[in-house]
Amino acid sequence: MSAESDPKPGRRSLLALLPVAAFGALGGAFYWGLRNNDDRLPSTLIGTPVPEFGLPPIAGRQDGLSSADLRGEVSIVNVWASWCVPCRVEMPLLVELAETGSVPVYGINYKDDPGAALSFLKELGDPYSRIGADRSGRVAIDWGVYGLPETFVIDAQGRVAYKHVGPFNRRSLEEDILPVVRQLQEGGEA
Repeated sequence: MSAESDPKPGRRSLLALLPVAAFGALGGAFYWGLRNNDDRLPSTLIGTPVPEFGLPPIAGRQDGLSSADLRGEVSIVNVWASWCVPCRVEMPLLVELAETGSVPVYGINYKDDPGAALSFLKELGDPYSRIGADRSGRVAIDWGVYGLPETFVIDAQGRVAYKHVGPFNRRSLEEDILPVVRQLQEGGEA
């Protein structure tokens, strides 16, 4: 083999390092993904009025929920279902929050059996001032919901100020959701 057909020694070293560099970059990206705790998902509804809707109450309740109910004061809207296991996780915190009276908590019951929904509330507590029965799931789609539970903070003008996807825990309630509520209640922007 002639010296001219052999790749240059420097070029061979670079080619040998290419897989190592690629593996290192993938490893760094994986490590960043494991360490990155920002699991917020953006919502196109932030800053816009809630979609117009009117839902009947779940069977056994008097008051349904409509977009008109979400104007006039800062509120929280929680989308839930009795068959949703993560909804059970956050329900004690929602009940505790409702008992403080610091902010009205409304519910959108998603594609649920009315009897199962009532049993769920009897078992775990009922934090909701009003609950709308979204039997078809159409309202949840309009709100951009794609997994339960989802919790929204609504400003006094009826605009979506914040969205939390998945069950919240005490830390996310106190550090993410309630600061937005307080800021809006004090007249600030979220």
